Amino acid sequence: MKMKMAVRMTWGGLAGCLALGALADGPSVRDVTVRQRWTWNRLVDISYVLDCDPTQRVDVSIDLYNGSQKIFSPPNALSGDLYAVSNGTRRIVWDPTKSGYTNTIFPRFHVDIAATYVPLYMIVDLTKEAGETNQIEYVYEADLVAGQWGTWERNAVTNNGIPIQSVIWTGVTNDALYKTKTEKLVLRRVPAGTFAMGSAVPPTITTRLTKDFYVGVFEVTQKQWELVMGKNPSFFTTDYATRPVEKVSYIDIRGATNTVPPVNWPSTGAQVGSTNFLGLLRSLTGIGDFDLPTEAQWEYACRAGTTTHYNDGKGTPGNLTSNDQINVLGRYKWNGGFYWNGTGWVTGISTLGPENGSAIVGSYLPNAWGLYDTLGNVWELCLDWWKSGSPPGGVDPPGNNTGTERTRRGGSLEHDASYATSASRFNSVPTETYKFNGFRLVRDLP
Repeated sequence: MKMKMAVRMTWGGLAGCLALGALADGPSVRDVTVRQRWTWNRLVDISYVLDCDPTQRVDVSIDLYNGSQKIFSPPNALSGDLYAVSNGTRRIVWDPTKSGYTNTIFPRFHVDIAATYVPLYMIVDLTKEAGETNQIEYVYEADLVAGQWGTWERNAVTNNGIPIQSVIWTGVTNDALYKTKTEKLVLRRVPAGTFAMGSAVPPTITTRLTKDFYVGVFEVTQKQWELVMGKNPSFFTTDYATRPVEKVSYIDIRGATNTVPPVNWPSTGAQVGSTNFLGLLRSLTGIGDFDLPTEAQWEYACRAGTTTHYNDGKGTPGNLTSNDQINVLGRYKWNGGFYWNGTGWVTGISTLGPENGSAIVGSYLPNAWGLYDTLGNVWELCLDWWKSGSPPGGVDPPGNNTGTERTRRGGSLEHDASYATSASRFNSVPTETYKFNGFRLVRDLP
């Protein structure tokens, strides 16, 4: 017999004080009501009305209480109208079972809701369990430009001479202060939007992503993989903690099609293996939305508003094998990926320093959205089954339904500059543990 959760609902109250980043003026929340779907299941419906300008989109923060006692609720326990919310009547759903409650009575249950600014960055501490103080932090633009998070830049990249409006956190590369390459995952919030994909300059494949998402500022590092998985499989292990993890396969990250239950994007959606990296990461952090990017998400994040060959917005490149334009954007074969031993170029030497082999993440210039190493360093695996030719376009494209190889993007330290472009794409069998394959995380928002 299914265990039922007994929750006695009373009222939903407005926040007595605003959360960090909350809007003191302007958008507001009212008419909060709470109702459990008793007796047929345990889900709790929390309805509210958001008052804001019709053109605005805001996030909503919610805290759950039994009297004055706060009820722990990890991010994956809440769904519904939480992110990029527009004005009108909205609803959030709380699943108490994902908060660890099964048969608990909350006689003085109420919620506090506030409209908040959309953060620029999210920081997740991998050394803390879900719900610990400061396990998840957010960086808001106003705090960033006020100098509370170190150095920053505005409109650092232009596209064919036209500035791309953006604020980026350059202090994120200061690992000694923020430990953002070793103990903490840092992700940039990317707004939904329409862009063009493909190898043409400018690109021509119209694509629309309908939901905001977070994307890793850096490729996942060897230390971050080790914190989640307990061991480091990588080849380039000198200064390992801040180098990208490599020699990891698609199956190592997500799981396999022959497991029970099977893991097979897109047919099984966000399902991942419980003992694979993403399964363990979701369990550790309480964030059930972590995944690899789709190919469309990857190119959207890599281009960051540019339509040029590389994502620096400077137009047609020169020599595609080796040139100064790509030298400042990412690690590739001829600027450190290969090593001159006196008689020839060699690679695959695990004892090389950080100036050779894979680069310490964040060593090169960021793109317009503050993402590092999207060009070169290691190939970045994507969700999609591989299809030769052009990448998939359309609305939220998931790629092919079937295949034998998965897509990887962005070039690597093994290849020349012609591979380290916004449109560069290649293929990899799901079991391949290649010393130039790594990945970047996204967090999909509902």
